Amino acid sequence: MKRICCYILVLFALSLAACSKEQPPAPAKEGNAAPDFTLKDLAGNDVHLKDLQGKVVLVNFWATWCPPCRSEIPSMMKLNQAMAGKPFQMLAISIDEGGKEAIEGYFKQSGTNLPALLDTNQKISKLYGTTGVPETFVVDKKGVILKKVVGAMEWSDPQVIQALNEIISRN
Repeated sequence: MKRICCYILVLFALSLAACSKEQPPAPAKEGNAAPDFTLKDLAGNDVHLKDLQGKVVLVNFWATWCPPCRSEIPSMMKLNQAMAGKPFQMLAISIDEGGKEAIEGYFKQSGTNLPALLDTNQKISKLYGTTGVPETFVVDKKGVILKKVVGAMEWSDPQVIQALNEIISRN
């Protein structure tokens, strides 16, 4: 009887441990829900991806030391201007280890104005499974990844803007 009680207690403990483990988030790929995150912006405010549901979100991973990232920034700024007033949010997530100072210095020098977030420990870029920078995820109003773009892109291209407007209007 004592042996049976111990066996039952061990099974119960194992089942509790299995139930309490957090499930890893689904991979950040097209068709899956975008992994949620919270990051600081340059003003020190928390930005939560989940709070942006209802908007199309462009999640762009970049770095100041990355030439392709720097080359796509002007088109990202134009896109951000073209989408002003619409349910659209751009999040330029910097993986720079230099953090806020590196980004602000680069922005001042280059005249860049983007809604930048800090991922200095690259926790969120790892969560998204990025393989380099730039990498961009287009997330629909329901929080589902519609498109993953690896490498630099001309974000202000009229076809890109039209596609984003179509995503806004159908969701």
